[in-house]
Amino acid sequence: VPGFGPDPLQEFDLAQHGVLKKYPNRTLLITTAACPVHCRYCFRRHFPYETQIASRQQWALALQHLKKENTKEIILSGGDPLSLSTHRLETLLTSLAQIESLKTLRLHTRFPIILPERVEPEFLNLIVRTRLKTVVVVHCNHPNEINNEVMEALQKLRSAGSTVLNQSVLLKGINDKASVLTALSERLFECGVLPYYLHLLDPVAGTAHYQVDENFGRKLIKTIRKSLPGYLVPRLVREIPGELSKTTIA
Repeated sequence: VPGFGPDPLQEFDLAQHGVLKKYPNRTLLITTAACPVHCRYCFRRHFPYETQIASRQQWALALQHLKKENTKEIILSGGDPLSLSTHRLETLLTSLAQIESLKTLRLHTRFPIILPERVEPEFLNLIVRTRLKTVVVVHCNHPNEINNEVMEALQKLRSAGSTVLNQSVLLKGINDKASVLTALSERLFECGVLPYYLHLLDPVAGTAHYQVDENFGRKLIKTIRKSLPGYLVPRLVREIPGELSKTTIA
């Protein structure tokens, strides 16, 4: 489909030793290629993980890079960083905490939604012990993804002192209704999670059938604002390659 390709966010040339420097004062670490679920709309479905995983060389090259960059926030991504064992995460977090400039640890993960059992006591203790302020960004697209086990896992993350946010992808035929998005925000809030972003689809090859028109997305946000308080309305955003942050659409 015209406009859809393997590298929609132009990340391939930015990656070095598993480090992606896309934003000022924030650095993204490709910790692993593994995920608990393979989302069909994933913008990194064609990413060259075989050469761009930071865990190669026991994190050494990535950590050297971070020390030079004076990074304030580290974003652990992938793949899904919680695919790593808690022991390996502890090794990484111990090294990260020794970087003086780092203040915030952000974990982008789908595990609490897909496999909530991963939010185990050892992992929660790891979050409690680190000196870094922890933000966990989960990925939930529909209220039907949240059962009692998921709610319990999300509440445990809050209890461990993490700020917990959610980002969704606007998907045709899945959550492109105001009623669904409203129910999702309300269900997330019951779990102690605040809606953060509602992403317009990144145009990666093989996903055009999920695309929702931008103007329709604006109308959805306008509609849900009528029935939700402002703090439960996610920002409709698009990622534009080269921009220093997400671009807010509505």
